[in-house]
Amino acid sequence: MIGLLSVTFLAAEDQDQLSISVEAPPGSTISQTADLAERARKIIAAFPEVKNVYTTIGTGSSGGMGGSGSAAEVRKATLTAALAPAEDRKRSQQAIETLLRPQFEKIPGARFSVGGASPGQKVSLVLAGEDEASLLTTAQRVMADLRTLPDLGNVTSSASLLRPEVIVRPDFARAAELGVSASAIGEAVRIATTSDYDQNLPRLNLPTRQLYIRTQFAPDRRSDLDTIRDLRVAGKSGTVPLSSVATITLEGGPAQIDRYDRSRNVTIDIEAQGRPIGDVINETNRLPSLKQLPADVRRLASGDAERLTDLFGSIGLAMAAGVLCVFAVLVLLFHDFLQPMTILAALPLSVGGAFGALALFNFSLSMASLIGLVMLMGIVTKNSILLVEYAIMTRRDHGVGRTDAIIDACHKRAQPIIMTTIAMVAGMIPMAIGLEGTSAFRAPMSVAVIGGLVTSTALSLLVVPVIYELVDEFKTRLKRKFIAKPHGGVPATVKR
Repeated sequence: MIGLLSVTFLAAEDQDQLSISVEAPPGSTISQTADLAERARKIIAAFPEVKNVYTTIGTGSSGGMGGSGSAAEVRKATLTAALAPAEDRKRSQQAIETLLRPQFEKIPGARFSVGGASPGQKVSLVLAGEDEASLLTTAQRVMADLRTLPDLGNVTSSASLLRPEVIVRPDFARAAELGVSASAIGEAVRIATTSDYDQNLPRLNLPTRQLYIRTQFAPDRRSDLDTIRDLRVAGKSGTVPLSSVATITLEGGPAQIDRYDRSRNVTIDIEAQGRPIGDVINETNRLPSLKQLPADVRRLASGDAERLTDLFGSIGLAMAAGVLCVFAVLVLLFHDFLQPMTILAALPLSVGGAFGALALFNFSLSMASLIGLVMLMGIVTKNSILLVEYAIMTRRDHGVGRTDAIIDACHKRAQPIIMTTIAMVAGMIPMAIGLEGTSAFRAPMSVAVIGGLVTSTALSLLVVPVIYELVDEFKTRLKRKFIAKPHGGVPATVKR
């Protein structure tokens, strides 16, 4: 049954809000970004489920594995659309996002990212390395392979787009001859292009206020290479032109460099479009570009993929600790190490029913469903305790045989066991069918509990008595074998 289940961390919820990020090309003005955002807003507002759209321009966007956000830029915009309540609209949030993506592709000259950072919406792949060129080449190759996978949304990268920048490379030998230091070159270029620091600026004192006096190139001259080459730099014998001590070129470079553990990294975000995270991860792991990474590029665990691995490890540890604690309590209760094994034998019966119910109703194995499995442990163990404890009491107080005692326990304890199961199932049904609010988290947990209760209740009355007989017979044979024989060589009588 486990093979029939998909795996995810948390199922994507049907929220009453959409988030769309717009990124214009490097060097775009705020008016150009506003035009792209307005075109996207009209597309979003055309959906009847959308109540209003709020647009912001110039906000920083979160990116990189380290959680740091990029600086605010006028070429970036965010559109937040408020949707009608889930019960008042025919389409879910995921369905609306799926319809929006192909419409945004018709807008040229912009990157669009649909969906927020909620669990279950995106899968993140993080590549890290020291060689910038190799890292970017590998990231582009991985993105090309990802775009060939079906049923996925946009594939975006945190690698900054290259923007034009003026590169000044000092000629240190020539600068040493003229007595020009590297700090003098840097200070001259900084003041000419971005002005000096506020604390170093001269001030004009007026009766009511104080004005800073800035000296720098005019905006239209700051990218002119001839103007920058003629910039005067202080030397030992006076000022010299910048072109005599440095080479000035116009090249492209990233606006932001992301690092994690001091290594450059590129985060590739994949929009899952409502698909289970585990299925998306399995498909990406089979890509040739990820199987054959260069030696200087490595893959880091992050996002829902990392949380998914931690989840199964933590839940497995919690279940193991819970079973050990229950076993210890049962040993103290029955003063026996074997009969508690009979009680714990009902746990696998509930797990099979829980997995079967999840597969039947097409739910994934997620954190919510695993929480339901932990809840089952206590309820199922209690039902077994009712059977075994009554059989032991009947044999001890009334001298009834082993088989008759366990059959009588099934007759007498069946009613409270079934009543408890019916009450628990009735309490879980409203959450399973989602009578109110979103059921993305509660429904898998409720279905797992209901399926486990039904199968464990039906099978406990059949399997637990058989295991009780087998364990008791094994214990009786151990006593016959290891209890010391009395004098005369006659074995001691073991009461059965």
